[in-house]
Amino acid sequence: MTCSCQVLSQMNWDYGHLLNAGGKAVTAAALTDAQISELCRQSVAYADAKTPLAPAKYQQRLAKLMYGVKEVDGKPLNFKVYQSDEVNACAYGDGSVRVNSALMDLMDDDELIAVIGHELGHVANKDSMRAMKRAYLSSAAREAVYAAGGVGQLAGTVLGDISEAYVNAQFSQKQESNADEYGFQFAIDNGHDPYSMCRSLEKLNKLSSGGQSSALAKMFSSHPDSAKRALKMRQKADKLTGKNTITN
Repeated sequence: MTCSCQVLSQMNWDYGHLLNAGGKAVTAAALTDAQISELCRQSVAYADAKTPLAPAKYQQRLAKLMYGVKEVDGKPLNFKVYQSDEVNACAYGDGSVRVNSALMDLMDDDELIAVIGHELGHVANKDSMRAMKRAYLSSAAREAVYAAGGVGQLAGTVLGDISEAYVNAQFSQKQESNADEYGFQFAIDNGHDPYSMCRSLEKLNKLSSGGQSSALAKMFSSHPDSAKRALKMRQKADKLTGKNTITN
């Protein structure tokens, strides 16, 4: 999806060379959590401006599903559904959660809440904040942060670099496993099927195996043990329910 000049002009981005109050670029090492959260906020605003929203039925389904889920790691949550054929979801360090319509089409409610729980796990475990810092390091933003005590308004081109780097960020196998555990418990805590997490992982693994072009599918193809993650979640669900659903 491309961003129109009209949309960018409405957002009133500052395209100047952005420096801090002392006249020097803020380095990644010096970024505070508050500044990284502000980078998240601006990146989400940029993505929101350039990405069309899905029809109301998608927004309503997500709002109903996430009713009562107000915060994670002390951060207030906000949700939107993008109209996109890319099977993906993303949670930012500031509490913004963005879900693509294609993912909602693929998953039932139980599976969807497990996937969102997985993404929230990255927020709760600070993975999202670290990923945003890496995205900052990999972009022109490393020379474009200003204002003492906070991150100033970034140029749209810079935010585009950050947003792309963040959405395409890959987490380690350990980080993904920990997020699976979080999603498993999140689904249960919110009254959903204990098998939600394993079923969603099995669907995504199948999508990856079929060569589908999707951010989540690419994430799975980059981890050789992705099938083992799904099996681990099924074993946890079996242990919880006293069932044996694993077949050789």
